[in-house]
Amino acid sequence: MSIRVERKCPGEVRVSVPATSANLGPGFDCLGMALELRNELVFRCPGSERIAGGQSTDYTVHAEGIDAEKIPDGRENLVIRAAEDLFTMLGKRPESIRLHIINRIPVGSGLGSSAAAIVAGLVGANALAGGRLTSNELLQKAVEIEGHPDNVAPALFGGVVLGVLPDSDIGPEEAIVRRIDPPPLAAIVVLPTVDLSTSDARTVLPPTVTREEAVSNLSRVGFLIHSLMAGEYGSLRVAMGDRLHQPHRMRLIPGSERALAAAYDAGALGVALSGAGPSLIALAESNQAEIKRRMVEAFAAAGLTSKSWVLTPSEEGCVCRVA
Repeated sequence: MSIRVERKCPGEVRVSVPATSANLGPGFDCLGMALELRNELVFRCPGSERIAGGQSTDYTVHAEGIDAEKIPDGRENLVIRAAEDLFTMLGKRPESIRLHIINRIPVGSGLGSSAAAIVAGLVGANALAGGRLTSNELLQKAVEIEGHPDNVAPALFGGVVLGVLPDSDIGPEEAIVRRIDPPPLAAIVVLPTVDLSTSDARTVLPPTVTREEAVSNLSRVGFLIHSLMAGEYGSLRVAMGDRLHQPHRMRLIPGSERALAAAYDAGALGVALSGAGPSLIALAESNQAEIKRRMVEAFAAAGLTSKSWVLTPSEEGCVCRVA
């Protein structure tokens, strides 16, 4: 018979998790890149709390920053949902957690806000429970919750990450990811004021694609990864072309086609929808301010205001510090 040994929960766990841009054009649901726009989360357990095999944890949530009013303060909060999944799996949990979120990744923007919440919840909970899971185990849990690796993998590991989902027929048995260093380029992100959920953006996708469309995207995914690894950034315009999802989704975003063209006219190397949109991401070596201005103007001509950022692709993924 074993004796249950309780221990004190760490007084404070700080998690920093980056935004991500999924797909990068042709890499639908399998490719993503981390960006230096970070949510900061602090998990606090009062000093007297014990971590043990209890059935529930009491949460208090305070959010500030962009879209703070959209962040739930109850158990529907995705950070809490991910943490709860992990605590249940491990069979141990703190009695209470005070969660403070400094939100910088806009909600529903195509910049991986859901993935950031999932990763932060899993990483924070793992630290509170003693860091028992490896990074690969955290990845598998994140993919299980999110359904695909394109955002959660770069949020965990940084850089540009290609993910392969499990497949019962041809393998693998668990998700596989491969990471490459991010390009030394600026990432200009423009977010128009369009309410577009990921689920809505999926409903417009056709149930089947032609052979030509499939081959087009397959060739471009390979070409994109080669271009990034070889530093052949002049090839990005061709490599970031897509025929599977962007033509359908961009019809839901007024001004998006004009904004994409304007970015190229101003000197962008490659432009794509960021995730399911409505953000657009443009990669560039120079002229970032002009590219951003031209994209914002294109959306304004369609009657939309925009938020915009000039970001750096992030070498570093999720960072966790225990105090």
